[in-house]
Amino acid sequence: MNKSNGWQDVATPGRTKEVLARFDLKAKKSLGQNFLIDLNVLDKIVAAAQLDRTKGALEIGPGIGALTQQLAKRAGKVTAVEIDQRMLPVLAETLQGYDNAAVVHADVLKLDLAELFGRHFQGLSGVSVVANLPYYVTTPIVMKLLEERLPLENIVVMVQKEVADRMAAKPGSKDYGSLSVAVQYYCEPKVVAVVPHTVFIPKPNVDSAVICLKVRGQSPVKVDDEQLYFEVVRASFAQRRKTISNNLLTRFFSKETRPLLDKALLEAGIDPVRRGETLNLEEFASLTQSLIRAGIRS
Repeated sequence: MNKSNGWQDVATPGRTKEVLARFDLKAKKSLGQNFLIDLNVLDKIVAAAQLDRTKGALEIGPGIGALTQQLAKRAGKVTAVEIDQRMLPVLAETLQGYDNAAVVHADVLKLDLAELFGRHFQGLSGVSVVANLPYYVTTPIVMKLLEERLPLENIVVMVQKEVADRMAAKPGSKDYGSLSVAVQYYCEPKVVAVVPHTVFIPKPNVDSAVICLKVRGQSPVKVDDEQLYFEVVRASFAQRRKTISNNLLTRFFSKETRPLLDKALLEAGIDPVRRGETLNLEEFASLTQSLIRAGIRS
């Protein structure tokens, strides 16, 4: 069955149910599977990625191919990584006629993505990740994409709304934390749309959001030890009610070496009684540099 006689635009309630019934499939809770059944939402996701025929798209977790189909209509090349073997025959049918779409059966967290990029996206002017991510692995996947410094333009993902809020949060807000700092170190985040739980089969318990992470050419701050920078960030948020001084003391210092911590905070211009969630990326960078001068290394 090709796209002209039955499987075009599977992202409707009727077609999704038809596909699931035809292949005797049920969503696997363990894989966080929820199938999107709203073409308007898909349009917003694809539009945010700013794709054209000169660009490629990497999709993670295509499921039955609802988003994959829409990406293939816009991009020059689409590669979809699917962990669930049951979906492979479904995708073989729903993507018939989309000659620019390929499916890789793998766990994206175990993939050599640089090698995949070299194999699938040669000669394209840019590549974006576009995906409806399973809630339970959202953060590991996003951080893998960022930390491996892949040649990406955008990462446009649908995630749990709470996670999108944390990625885009500003200092001083309740959602601001180590994930906010990490994402904003690599990207400029923007929430594109809030997606109600009613547009999925099966319906998740919470609403989702589409967030666009525009990958920066270079970080807005410079540090001599990037690994230490993120260790400092994580330590600063370890116990949110604790002051920055007490959190850093627990992680990097002892009572005997506390004067070194006090000096580092003073040098960085940071009041020891502030809490981690009040510091911006620049202040974390200044603090990291002061800690390096105090002899702290990653």
